[in-house]
Amino acid sequence: MKKVERINILMRYINNRSRFTISEIMQEFNISRSTAIRDIREIEAMGMPLVAEVGRDGGYFVLNNSVLPTVRFTDNEIKALFIAFMATRNQQLPYLKSRQSLAEKLLGLLSENQQDDLVLLNQILLFEGTNPNNPDLLELSDLPHPMLERLIQLLLLDSNLLITIKEEQVIKAYYIFLLHLYNEKGLWVIEGFDLENEKRRIFPVDRLNDVKSYPTTKRLSKKKILEKLSKQEEGINLVLELGPKAIAQFKKYHPLKVSISYTSPYQTTAILKTFINVTHTEELTEITNWLLFLGGDIKFIEVPEEVYKQLQERLCLYSP
Repeated sequence: MKKVERINILMRYINNRSRFTISEIMQEFNISRSTAIRDIREIEAMGMPLVAEVGRDGGYFVLNNSVLPTVRFTDNEIKALFIAFMATRNQQLPYLKSRQSLAEKLLGLLSENQQDDLVLLNQILLFEGTNPNNPDLLELSDLPHPMLERLIQLLLLDSNLLITIKEEQVIKAYYIFLLHLYNEKGLWVIEGFDLENEKRRIFPVDRLNDVKSYPTTKRLSKKKILEKLSKQEEGINLVLELGPKAIAQFKKYHPLKVSISYTSPYQTTAILKTFINVTHTEELTEITNWLLFLGGDIKFIEVPEEVYKQLQERLCLYSP
């Protein structure tokens, strides 16, 4: 980590704590004692009001009611923020309404030369979903489902939720423990543990009718939920290793309930694990078609016999 980057992160680290010690800084940033002391002195020189406590258990704390120094960005950090804004433009992101004020504040921190660089980048770079006739950083469009921000606000307080969702023109209620909230093929999706049926379920956010905190009298601990999920995952019967071509196909299309775990730092290999109900003809056929769609860049580690037979039959039909 470069010194400028470390100093910026260290300032945020210090500002978020009422008290800290040299040893904590050394452990957190994997630096020597002398480097930690130099960094703290440099931060003090920049104007951060640190007060040292003497004694065996001594440390530092930030003086209350004092003005903290302005956060400084390197040129590369500014470009990274700007390009991140461009790349996520016109996507269904939460808090999108706050994006314009955030961008204006960011641009207000920059020098004229830095602003000129960003204007040039805005003219050159185009990302998926960008309108080439109006590539404006501050443009707001394609707002996410209105329930998304409310859902996130609740999650910051509690992962136990009571949701009501529209399924086949009927409103149904589920008590869930939320495991993940993610964007899948342009849609926001809840992955949660159904507490009544005791199984993992997927719920599209755009079908939510309402969401609220779960009654405290009916809760399970997170540890207990993870234990139940761990036992259920023992039933996994399809395990694949995906190469780069198969990963590219996976990103184009995959069943909503299937996910992959990358096994290389550059995301060129991945492992896929899931359960297939081989007694359900429609699901079996769907998975077989999808495996053929992934192509030959996959390695079967574990596969149900029924799937293997269907794949052989289909491949025989295609062979000359």
